Amino acid sequence: CSGDGDTVTAAEYIPEKVKKAEKKLEENPYDLDAWSILIREAQNQPIDKARKTYERLVAQFPSSGRFWKLYIEAELFQRCLMKVLHIDLWKCYLSYVRETKGKLPSYKEKMAQAYDFALDKIGMEIMSYQIWVDYINFLKGVEAVGSYAENQRITAVRRVYQRGCVNPMINIEQLWRDYSKYEEGINVHLAKKMIEDRSRDYMNARRVAKEYETVMKGLDRNAPSVPPQNSPQEAQQVEMWKKYIQWEKSNPLRTEDQTLITKRVMFAYEQCLLVLGHHPDIWYEAAQYLEQSSKLLAEKGDMNNAKLFSDEAANIYERAIGTLLNKNMLLYFSFADYEESRMKHEKVHSIYNRLLAIEDINPTLVYIQYMKFARRAEGIKSGRTIFKKAREDARTRHHVYVTAALMEYYCSKDTPVAFKIFELGLKKYGDIPEYILAYIDYLSHLNEDNNTRVLFERVLTSGSLSPDKSGEIWARFLAFESNIGDLASILKVERRRFMAFKDEYEGKETALLVDRYKFMDLYPCSPSELKALGYKDVSRAKYASLMPEAVVTPSTPSLKDEADRKPEYPKPDTSQMIPFQPRHLAQIIAHLHLVQCFQSFFLTVLFFKTGWFILYKVFILVCLIVLNLPCVVAGDGRVESHFVVT
Repeated sequence: CSGDGDTVTAAEYIPEKVKKAEKKLEENPYDLDAWSILIREAQNQPIDKARKTYERLVAQFPSSGRFWKLYIEAELFQRCLMKVLHIDLWKCYLSYVRETKGKLPSYKEKMAQAYDFALDKIGMEIMSYQIWVDYINFLKGVEAVGSYAENQRITAVRRVYQRGCVNPMINIEQLWRDYSKYEEGINVHLAKKMIEDRSRDYMNARRVAKEYETVMKGLDRNAPSVPPQNSPQEAQQVEMWKKYIQWEKSNPLRTEDQTLITKRVMFAYEQCLLVLGHHPDIWYEAAQYLEQSSKLLAEKGDMNNAKLFSDEAANIYERAIGTLLNKNMLLYFSFADYEESRMKHEKVHSIYNRLLAIEDINPTLVYIQYMKFARRAEGIKSGRTIFKKAREDARTRHHVYVTAALMEYYCSKDTPVAFKIFELGLKKYGDIPEYILAYIDYLSHLNEDNNTRVLFERVLTSGSLSPDKSGEIWARFLAFESNIGDLASILKVERRRFMAFKDEYEGKETALLVDRYKFMDLYPCSPSELKALGYKDVSRAKYASLMPEAVVTPSTPSLKDEADRKPEYPKPDTSQMIPFQPRHLAQIIAHLHLVQCFQSFFLTVLFFKTGWFILYKVFILVCLIVLNLPCVVAGDGRVESHFVVT
């Protein structure tokens, strides 16, 4: 008990100066010195704890712009600074620290910590030059008394210069020149060696800075993050962001420091997420990269950074589902699988339950993935527990029953239990063709011919299915009888099917005959004949309506015209053609002068004796006429042309 009491006392500890300030305010609520003490104390506290002080402050001084500014900056910086790595925001933060801590005795330490913190988070930014320079100027301006303090200041300035000169950014050349002058101003003799030692790394960083500037060109970095619009402009921006990330992954610095590579790549991802935060693929790829880096570092023996990156991967998922994509199932499932790979099963349960707690979602797929996890991680009994929970959820659809039944059949090899689950689902979803077809497929897989026929009869005669929903069941019934039944049973099913759709197929009996003979995508008639018959492929039409539009490979239409079935050949792009203009071919035509050389005595005799001489002359004459060139036939039979090459 005493231990708990000590903890509470420590948590509620109030400094003596704060107590005195509070007493002064009780006597005089407008005592500015007392308020200054409370403000300084609040600035060193988390915003959740400091908020009460700020609220009292603005309530007491509601028209004070200065106090409102302090409250707003403290509130907003703590809310967004670590989440939004934007260069302008961090510059604003440094100005805030400079203004609010300027009169404190510990101002120099606080400001140096703020600069170090900023450079650690935003120092890789291509536009971070000004922050580096401001930090260096701040350190140069720190008063140093005595040789020890002077050496400390020189070391601090040199450290920042050396960090900045190997960091790719715009104006890195100016920073290098300033560093060279700084070293020369301290000690001319040592400066040469110091500069030479850093020169190679600087040249490498300068090379990368130019590439960095090129790859960032065209990126709209100030665009607000909105859900995918699927516009050409957005697609172009996404491609450019991914190009930038891929460039960082290619290790342009050519360093062997895997930690540095990972930090630079993750900075690129963070910049991308400021604009594409609603794109789940960016979050997923960022988490995947951290996971891969963690494994790579673990193989190299760097267990500390390996664990750091592993935890950061989980944090990426947490940020995604906790903010912009709090209903994106893909990221929840990926997060759950990631934690499962780390053997954190309790965390996985919490992830699935967190998603299920969202009321305005369809939880069916969530329960399906949850059941699969429970079965593989904790056994079939755990999977059954999740199935029981799913049945009690009124939002759940029929897919859960199919999943549970097949899980029993494939995993526990318990056919009777699977059969009972399908029967249980049939009572609830007997009017849904997709569920009935899944049950039929299961029985067909077991070669339960009699039970399959009984199921067909139960479903088609129960009246639970409306005519517009029973078409696919009848088509499957006919296919079933065509595969295993005799001709009499096939004809019987065909007749019953026709009577069920008599109004629709009156006068189109032949169209129904197609289903007796078709197999998969093979039909007994050509597509044009099928159209003429008025044939409808019910099964294909149904599944085509359920499938989303293809992203990678477009789906093939079920029925093609005869023209579409012909093999496709490359065709010229006529839109790129230009009118034929002979003057553009003058250089080519000029080569026709070479024809004269072929009219040598040897060729003339050869052509004449072989009977090709006359044809040769006719060919030359036709060519000149087509090219619209003046020509004459000489007395000796030679064709002569006269034209000017322009």
